[in-house]
Amino acid sequence: MFVYPDFDPIALQVGPLAIRWYGLMYLLAFGLFLLLGKHRAKHEPRWGMTPMQVDDLLFYGVLGVVIGGRLGYILFYKPGEYLADPLAVLRVWQGGMSFHGGLLGVLAATALYARQIRVPWLQITDFIAPLVPLGLAAGRIGNFINGELWGRPTDLPWGMIFPHVDHLARHPSQLYQFALEGVALYALLAWFARRARPRGFLSGLFLLGYAGFRFVAEFAREPDAYLGTLGLGMTMGQWLSLPMAAAGVALIAIALRRAAR
Repeated sequence: MFVYPDFDPIALQVGPLAIRWYGLMYLLAFGLFLLLGKHRAKHEPRWGMTPMQVDDLLFYGVLGVVIGGRLGYILFYKPGEYLADPLAVLRVWQGGMSFHGGLLGVLAATALYARQIRVPWLQITDFIAPLVPLGLAAGRIGNFINGELWGRPTDLPWGMIFPHVDHLARHPSQLYQFALEGVALYALLAWFARRARPRGFLSGLFLLGYAGFRFVAEFAREPDAYLGTLGLGMTMGQWLSLPMAAAGVALIAIALRRAAR
């Protein structure tokens, strides 16, 4: 059994300016996207992308993540609270982001960019799919440092006590998600991306892989107190992962069918 180290969420403070570890993890995620994306654009010409276009993709992606993630959190998790206090939408420093909302935002942003440069949308989403998981891994480390999104009680030997929550040993579910949605998903996509695949295949694999890993991890993660478990004993994260998995299966099936033809 372990005890949560009680990290200081502020990495550096100069006067009133505070730099938080969570924000640094976002910067790390964006940096990894640029590093991996530029390498892929330079050494894998089959994608038809230039390093400069990777910069543009990051710009569009950041807009999609921030706007979509915020709106997704509001609509999926706390619509009533934000309807009663609409100005709370702007208080992003108080937290509140949704991965599934951020994903929808990124899909919309990349669709706009694909139209602008006249490149098939699925070609761009296939290009960025293997670049995303390590950024997700950085985000989960940020959750762990913040001491948030802790797991359900457990009697397993690696259970962790989060003193700011209670004195029960709990799953370090942030680390599970780091390993599954981050490292394992990256390894899966990187392996399949080593050679050319039908257009849409990698995008579908990302959707299916993330949804599957997230669905499993949710069994160890403590449900949000204001939501609890929903129908069939599943969490909101699990319910949102189901249509994501279905979309992934459909994309893979369409890609393979087109390749066979």
